[in-house]
Amino acid sequence: MKSDIEIARSAKLEDIYSIAKKAGINKDEVISWGDYKAKISLKIFNRIKSNNDGKLILVTTLNPTPEGEGKTTMTIGLAQALTKLGKKTMLCIREPSLGPIMGLKGGAAGGGYSQVLPMEDINLHFTGDMHAITSAHNLLASLLDNHVHHGDAFHIDPRYIVWPRVLDISDRALRKVVVGLGGPRDGVPHEEEFAITPASEIMAILCLSEDLNDLKKRLGRVIVAYTYDNKPITASDLKAVGAMAVLLKDALKPNLVQTIEGTPAFIHGGPFANIAHGTNSLIATKMALKLADYVVTEAGFGSELGAEKFFNIVCRTGKLKPDATVLVVSIRALKRNGEGDIKNGLPNLEKHLENLSSFSVPVIVALNHFIDDKNEEIEVVENFCKSKNIPVAVADIWEQGGEGGIELAGKLVSLIHNNPSKFHYLYDINASVKEKIETIAKKMYGAGRVVYTVTAERDIKLCEELGLDKLPICIAKTQYSLSDDAKCLGKPEGFKITVREIKFSAGAGFLVPMTGKITTMPGLPAKPTSENIDINDEGNISGLY
Repeated sequence: MKSDIEIARSAKLEDIYSIAKKAGINKDEVISWGDYKAKISLKIFNRIKSNNDGKLILVTTLNPTPEGEGKTTMTIGLAQALTKLGKKTMLCIREPSLGPIMGLKGGAAGGGYSQVLPMEDINLHFTGDMHAITSAHNLLASLLDNHVHHGDAFHIDPRYIVWPRVLDISDRALRKVVVGLGGPRDGVPHEEEFAITPASEIMAILCLSEDLNDLKKRLGRVIVAYTYDNKPITASDLKAVGAMAVLLKDALKPNLVQTIEGTPAFIHGGPFANIAHGTNSLIATKMALKLADYVVTEAGFGSELGAEKFFNIVCRTGKLKPDATVLVVSIRALKRNGEGDIKNGLPNLEKHLENLSSFSVPVIVALNHFIDDKNEEIEVVENFCKSKNIPVAVADIWEQGGEGGIELAGKLVSLIHNNPSKFHYLYDINASVKEKIETIAKKMYGAGRVVYTVTAERDIKLCEELGLDKLPICIAKTQYSLSDDAKCLGKPEGFKITVREIKFSAGAGFLVPMTGKITTMPGLPAKPTSENIDINDEGNISGLY
């Protein structure tokens, strides 16, 4: 069997104008980024705004192994399978981050015969969106420090500068640093944090904005620091909004590419799901819904993270109504959650099905087939799903592409048409901050109680004073467990969740309770994937997969 990168290189790509035509996008709405990539002008909405919306399908998973369960690959394969069934389909997924690519997981453009292409471009610098977001974020940090250096008219308390800097590389040494050392000419010394770019509030803002005007309004609300009398200082106060918007003007436009089988795909935005909301941009999803009959998107990690945030934050912000959910399951993830025994891992699957039922969206289980899966193991999963009256399909989309997902696609179409979605949110947006946090922790995680540090209690009081307490909640939590302890596998119950602090994403429009040992700047593993990445004299890249 060929490797992913060999399969990608052997594929014959269609030119981007052909892909655009297939999606219903006119040539004058395409901003070419080479032969096989393009940005799509937002003026397209003037033409398609009266179109009916297609069916929205969310792909999520259970608590994963560190290697991942092939959720992105399944999302791509499902879109291809729906296309094979004659359905006009578009794919919407996130842009990969260089942090995981150079760290543990490697490339993030799917795999086998379910990939998005051109794979190497998508995995690396793509169309520059990540760099634009990094630049806009760090411009604001620079303007803040510059203001303090030149007299500090706002009387900012340097102990309460809350705007970090960002970098799209995993670098644990930058989590806590001091800047401004060297004397009066080099700024005012203060503690600083670095986060990875997908954790930036600018990333969240870009992915939740409706258009340029909405982007600018959200940028203006970003809180960067507090004065000595606890007054918040915003990007608008620092007159940063215009310049930041200019840096983001192209990044706001969705990126169009194709799957290995020629299905049109938007890849736009990349917030992490364990520290941000974990879904591609609303602009891309809404554009796809006006262009296609079926739109397949994904939310990062498990139902208690990406899916919960998609339903409660993204759908609330964008007024979306999902029509179905696909829960990706792998034998190896069930074994991990069952400490080696697949049957002991089934309660984890059961909890994720329970979570999804809380939103009244029809669900189907997609068993991602790996080469070493045994028939008797597959039967255990199938029998379990049948006992719960949940449709299930085995999908071999890595080896067979869309053809390997035909059963899944067929059952999904039937599910959507025979079981209309009755989607609703998990909590009332007007509930108190603690009520919203505890609803998520108890209903989605299975926690018995939530405890708050002194810092978190102070944060809650402050957000109430600032009128931010009616925002939705975006809990930062490990993806490897339903709890806030990555080593607590399976289906734990009655445990304690500890909220260390709450970060205010006033521009994005949500609050971020920080739990467990989660950090917004990941570190590299002992043997990072980057050690295997290389390029030869002919320009061929190796090691991305």
